[in-house]
Amino acid sequence: MFKNLRYDIKTIKERDPAARTSLEVFLLYPGIWAVIFHRLTHFLYRHKIYFLARLISQLVRFFTGIEIHPGAKIGRGLFIDHGMGVVIGETAEIGDDVTIYQGVTLGGTGKDKGKRHPTIGNNVLIGAGAKILGPFKVGDNAKIAANAVVLSEVEENSTCVGVPGRIVKRGENRINNLDHIHMPDPVSQEFCRMYARIEALEKELGGKD
Repeated sequence: MFKNLRYDIKTIKERDPAARTSLEVFLLYPGIWAVIFHRLTHFLYRHKIYFLARLISQLVRFFTGIEIHPGAKIGRGLFIDHGMGVVIGETAEIGDDVTIYQGVTLGGTGKDKGKRHPTIGNNVLIGAGAKILGPFKVGDNAKIAANAVVLSEVEENSTCVGVPGRIVKRGENRINNLDHIHMPDPVSQEFCRMYARIEALEKELGGKD
């Protein structure tokens, strides 16, 4: 547990330019406390002490604004930045070195049974306000833009934006972890393609005159 805690604090310091010392991260970052207590509640959940697990998780939600169901599986190095309004469902699974910003939901659609929540791969970035809903996988190194609503699988090394979420970048064309500004806009891109097509058609019609 302490080994994982040291790793979590180290990764937060590396990813957050506002983090000055390990002590500051440990004492003042609600995300680290949400993860610490989740490890306890997940232990209780696995040993079928469900009521106590849920009670502790609800108290942690009250103090941190972060709701993580005790049944969720979380890897090392999870960084929940700011954290207010983050919801992680019971059957959600999160890999190593994932970054989640405020207002993110890893939830279900209400129509699935058993596995109802998403599986997040390693080194995934999920922007503020994003909603990932359903029992599918978000691949390693994927980026989910702020306020995206993702309802289907996201392949690894890709960038997903929009409502509903669309893949706009794949492979090596990736965006830096903390860059939320230069996300592609699929609607704007489509308008540009339409405008270029209209211009080409106008030129063709003008040539025929």
